[in-house]
Order: sequence, then structure tokens, then C-alpha cells
Amino acid sequence: MGLLERGGKIKLKHVAKARRSILQSEIYQNVETGSQVFTDALPSYNGLSKDYAHEAIDHAREYVRGNVHTNGLENFWSLLKRGIRGTYISVEPFHLFRYLDEQAFRFNERENNDAGRFLKGIVGIIGRRLQYAKLIGLQDSGRFTTPESWQAA
Repeated sequence: MGLLERGGKIKLKHVAKARRSILQSEIYQNVETGSQVFTDALPSYNGLSKDYAHEAIDHAREYVRGNVHTNGLENFWSLLKRGIRGTYISVEPFHLFRYLDEQAFRFNERENNDAGRFLKGIVGIIGRRLQYAKLIGLQDSGRFTTPESWQAA
């Protein structure tokens, strides 16, 4: 699921299903009541009009109606898909949130240069630690939890 502020930043979350309760909960948590919200015609967004200025675009009929469109978010999804297919080739579902975080960072820092993105990334990891075993999903399985057992395998 993606939320994009016009001319601003994107926020992503991997959701298991595009159900009304899940999508609308994320919208209510992240979008100020009374804001304009533009979505596609997915029925899960029905009912947002009571708290938001909600308008939907049915892509079977149109892609733009005045100021109402989802083109910015559609552009992001296109970039994400190209990154996954062209750079990463295969993405395991349990790592998907990490790929989403990386692509959101790149998109949100798109006006910065490579050096600026690098510095922001380095500052963001200070005081954090990710062990390889946790990264590959083996830390809680009882296998490969210490460097000694990695060498034995």
C-alpha cells in the first residue's frame, strides 16, 4: 500500500490483503482528517468521503479528471517494479518490506544527490545493528545463530 503526498514524500507498507479495514486503517493513521484523498476505484476505499474529500478514478474509464489522478503513485509503482525486475530479479516475501523501505528512501530523497543520500543513509544506521542470521531469517530457527555455527555448516 502506498500513500503519496502531492509533491512530497511517499509512505509504503506491505499489507497482506487490500481489504477495506486494512487500507482505511492506514489512511486514518497517516492522513489528516479533512484532507483531499484521491484513490483508484477499488471498493475498499468506499466510505472515506465521510472524513475526507475523497474522489476516485476508475481507470477503466479515465486516468485524469481535472486535479484528480493517481499518476504520481502509479509512477512510483512503475519505478519499484523496474527495480525489482531489473536489479534484484527475485524478492523473497519476508524481505519485501526492506525493498519497499529502500525504494521509498530513494524516492523521498530524489532531489538529493548521491553523496547526500549516502550521508543520510549512514546517519540513519548509527546505533543500529542487524545480524546476518536475522537478515536471512534464520535467527529464530535455532540454526546459524552464532558465527561458530556458520563456520561449521
